[in-house]
Amino acid sequence: MSFGWPEILIILVIVVLLFGVGRISKVASEMGHGIRNFRDALNGDEEKEKKEEKQ
Repeated sequence: MSFGWPEILIILVIVVLLFGVGRISKVASEMGHGIRNFRDALNGDEEKEKKEEKQ
């Protein structure tokens, strides 16, 4: 069973009605910050390893 565009659109409308546009944008923004922090942490570990290899 796969979802088509009509089903996805209906689900999105229901989510907007339940949570409101403001709350959805806030959650999406917080998720973006969390992902960015996670990537920065991973890159920070790689940079530390590269610096240690050079020494």
